[in-house]
Amino acid sequence: MANQKILYVTTEMFPYQEDSNMANMVSKMALKMHQEGNDVRVFMPRFGQISERKFQLHEVIRLSGMNIIINDLDQPLIIKVASLPGERLQVYFIDNEEYFKRKQLYIDDEGAPFQDNDERAIFFARGVIETIKKLNWVPDIIHFNGWMASFIPLYLKTFYKNDSYFNDSKLVLSVYNEENMSLSDTVEEKLKFDNITGLTAFKEPTFHTFVIEAMDLVDKVVKGDEFLQDDLEAGFQKTASKKSEYLAPEDIVNVY
Repeated sequence: MANQKILYVTTEMFPYQEDSNMANMVSKMALKMHQEGNDVRVFMPRFGQISERKFQLHEVIRLSGMNIIINDLDQPLIIKVASLPGERLQVYFIDNEEYFKRKQLYIDDEGAPFQDNDERAIFFARGVIETIKKLNWVPDIIHFNGWMASFIPLYLKTFYKNDSYFNDSKLVLSVYNEENMSLSDTVEEKLKFDNITGLTAFKEPTFHTFVIEAMDLVDKVVKGDEFLQDDLEAGFQKTASKKSEYLAPEDIVNVY
């Protein structure tokens, strides 16, 4: 397969994060598709632990400057970009001082989940969608990895349902054994502001329940880990979307 436009959206990617299966899987998948002659781009959050100097991130002025409104609050969107070390593969970083400067990913110094993890996911999802549109680049395939990325199919099927920009994009979701954390009960109120209502995940808002919600909103669900945690496995078995068992990164082309 070549000459496809493939967008990977992820919360983790090697070498920006080093010790997770997801980070390694996304890096290997993106490189494999890039080296086969596809137009591959990656979007991820610019978490505070990612060194801008080490990885040579720089702001893309023409893409920055938009504001994302979350629950009636304007939040400025900053887009940074870097090339994967040693490769001509562009990685775009969604950044915002309020949401992503902190060094920890999802928990505070006491080990409690950040109260605004829901807002961070909403900002990331909306930021990715709006930036892709501003790039005027229509992906043939959008491959989601990580719980924050699972908010994107949710938005595409509701808030953006009358926007034809992504109509022909095939949506793929990889499911990983991420740590499961509770989200604020106010996530329902914040999504309702964008006219998103009636989600099953609202009954028990967690990282996992939103991933399970997203399984029904994509064209194909793939196991990112060979064996999934019980609730994710149950969601995988239950979804009516097309499914694939775990595949090595070099075999991911079989999903597309």
